[in-house]
Amino acid sequence: MKKVIYILLFASFGMLQAQQWQENFDDALAKASAEDKPIVLVFSGSDWCAPCIRLKRHVFDSDEFKAYALEHYVMYDADFPRKKKNQLPEEKLNVNKSLAEKYNPRGYFPLVVVIDKDQNVLGTTGFVARTSPEKYIKTLNKFLK
Repeated sequence: MKKVIYILLFASFGMLQAQQWQENFDDALAKASAEDKPIVLVFSGSDWCAPCIRLKRHVFDSDEFKAYALEHYVMYDADFPRKKKNQLPEEKLNVNKSLAEKYNPRGYFPLVVVIDKDQNVLGTTGFVARTSPEKYIKTLNKFLK
């Protein structure tokens, strides 16, 4: 019984530490307005783009980035998976395509666009080899000043 309690506590703690990726762009906009936070809009190919996968693994999935993002950013992943098993619902795919037309017309992957609550672009970046979560946070924060 103790083991089950420890597992549940550990899982709950991990969930508290994670940044929350918004499932819906309208929700991301509403959250950005309500909390006066910028949106970190990530264009990725989660199942085919090697730099996208590395950026997620080494930066976005790090405990340091998760904790910081939870307090300072609203996160939205405009994902474009290719494998049939990973396909998005049509409505979400259409939203992502619309976002790509507006913010990523050249189709760069990964592309990270920082926008304000009024959808103004504050800055863009992408994958930077061998960057730490701390350096990536500094890069994103440079767009906010």
